[in-house]
Amino acid sequence: MTGPVTIRIQEDDFDIAREIAGLTKGRTDVGAVVSFSGICRGDEDSAKISALTLEHYPGMAEEEIRRHVDEAVSRWPLNGVTVIHRVGRITPGENIVLVVTASQHRQAAFEAAEFLMDYLKTSAPFWKKEESAGGTGWVEAHARDDEAAARWTKS
Repeated sequence: MTGPVTIRIQEDDFDIAREIAGLTKGRTDVGAVVSFSGICRGDEDSAKISALTLEHYPGMAEEEIRRHVDEAVSRWPLNGVTVIHRVGRITPGENIVLVVTASQHRQAAFEAAEFLMDYLKTSAPFWKKEESAGGTGWVEAHARDDEAAARWTKS
């Protein structure tokens, strides 16, 4: 890989446009940038969500994300990667996660971004608790997310 890798876990919000600009500024080797931003929803299966609280293992989470970024870099010709994941209490409409991949060509950028998001959704060491009028509870994993991540398993 010829560009920067940024991995941050933080409580503060982030500016998507600033993160993309930081990844690509002055670069002439980037022909495609793909970004995915996850945002806290206010409704989930007819329940009104008032907030999410995300927890993680400091140090371990960054190391695991780095391991998957390294795998993405080995699979696709990337020119830069940014992964930012928020922790703490997040309310509807706020950013939760950002994945940005840069490459010379769009297919590599799209596939690497999907790979990283599928990992973050299914296997990254984060735990999510929902608050709603009905109470507070931990969010269970969804089979659909595991199915999406399974496509990246090397045979």
